[in-house]
Amino acid sequence: MPLKNQEKETAELKPQPEAPLRALYKKTFGREPETFEPLKADGSARRLFRLGGSGRSVIGAFGPDKLENRAFLSFSRHFRAERLPVPEIYAEDSPQGVYLEEDLGSTTLFEYLTAERKGSELPPQVMASYKKVLDWLPKFQAQAGRGLDFKFCYPRDSFDRQSIMWDLNYFKYYFLKLAKIPFNEAKLEEDFVRFADFLLEAPADYFLYRDFQSRNIMLRDGEPWFIDYQGGRRGAPHYDLASLLYDGKADLAPETRDELRRYYLEASGQKAAEFMRHYPAFVYIRIMQAMGAYGLRGFYERKTHFLASVPYAVRNIEWLLRNTELEVKVPELTACFKRISASSALRQFGQTKLGLTVRVMSFSYKNGVPLDDRGHGGGFIFDCRALPNPGRYEEYAQLTGRDKPVMDFLLKEPEVSKFLESVYALTDLSVENYLSRNFSSLSVAFGCTGGRHRSVFCAEALAARVKGRYGARVELSHREIGAAK
Repeated sequence: MPLKNQEKETAELKPQPEAPLRALYKKTFGREPETFEPLKADGSARRLFRLGGSGRSVIGAFGPDKLENRAFLSFSRHFRAERLPVPEIYAEDSPQGVYLEEDLGSTTLFEYLTAERKGSELPPQVMASYKKVLDWLPKFQAQAGRGLDFKFCYPRDSFDRQSIMWDLNYFKYYFLKLAKIPFNEAKLEEDFVRFADFLLEAPADYFLYRDFQSRNIMLRDGEPWFIDYQGGRRGAPHYDLASLLYDGKADLAPETRDELRRYYLEASGQKAAEFMRHYPAFVYIRIMQAMGAYGLRGFYERKTHFLASVPYAVRNIEWLLRNTELEVKVPELTACFKRISASSALRQFGQTKLGLTVRVMSFSYKNGVPLDDRGHGGGFIFDCRALPNPGRYEEYAQLTGRDKPVMDFLLKEPEVSKFLESVYALTDLSVENYLSRNFSSLSVAFGCTGGRHRSVFCAEALAARVKGRYGARVELSHREIGAAK
């Protein structure tokens, strides 16, 4: 069959929702819609349209999956009855797979964040919107969840073992395999079982929204409204918080995530220690589920714009490897995370600029060399013990390399300037290279005998240089004096 005829036949077979939506609009409101505008598609098969006329605008939805439609409609009516901010359902035609819902406008939390943010930190007005969202989340999870009829959930009524294994295998087949990340399949499957066992230990008598992220939250008159909860089911509250705070392109800074996590724990009444035992694991599985989606849409279906989110997921995994500890041992899965984190190729999609964080530390050799066995590792350890030691002099013994008398002492010594020039030559090369390769983490440590004078001074000097010369983010810590910036 000629290609054009094939295309024509495909178009004829594809469901055309305009006629049934127009008919439903007329039946509901007594007049024909004057406008019919397709809205931008997401990753699902559902199609959305804006219908308007005589000052009334509504959203028309066509969903080919009738069970998914049933879940959304029944959840919407329940949430409205619970006075939660979700769209009103005006009408539905189940056999045709169409329904009409309230038009909540066009501004998502993600779009608001993107428009208002000028750097890595959230402006106060955006942070306030996130906190409003987190005020509502416990109400969905606990208040509304208690009276919800979970028989309408689709495709599962809970985030059970089957759901978890689907997500893990989604990650394996659509991301690890298609991104050519090597792994031992038998060992990985064993880890999946242990990982699922651990997730299932968490309290799970809540409504799990499932896709609680910034693109599924609308802002109208400054207040949040919620959509796209049709995949909801019974589950643990950790998952939804992870979905919001580790939302890839939203790119929230670690400090912002920490502040919002603490805010949620207070708003929800969750006990921090109990919640945090399982939280990192739920962050990981949410990221794995998202990466499976990126792989399916990007690698397999060739919708390359989905791959632009991959570098953010890579950086989030790198941060988790450095800053969290899973209570469950999953060595092969952890090895996969490290391979992902170490990949230059995965950081190049979509010309995404992740920004570089340089972690600068001072330490004492007497207490051991600091290890950096997470993320992509590497970096530098510089030995400052060949430099003149102000700690040998009584007037400096109780001071540190951050105090002016010690700084003045070291600045007068030519060996110190020569040493730092060599350090700068090496670190500049790496910083520039890492920036060009979209790597997001570089470690530099300075050691001396006591870890209080020379190493502290050199760490402070390098941190100031990196900030001033490259504008990179710097995490500065002094292990032996308990001070950090």
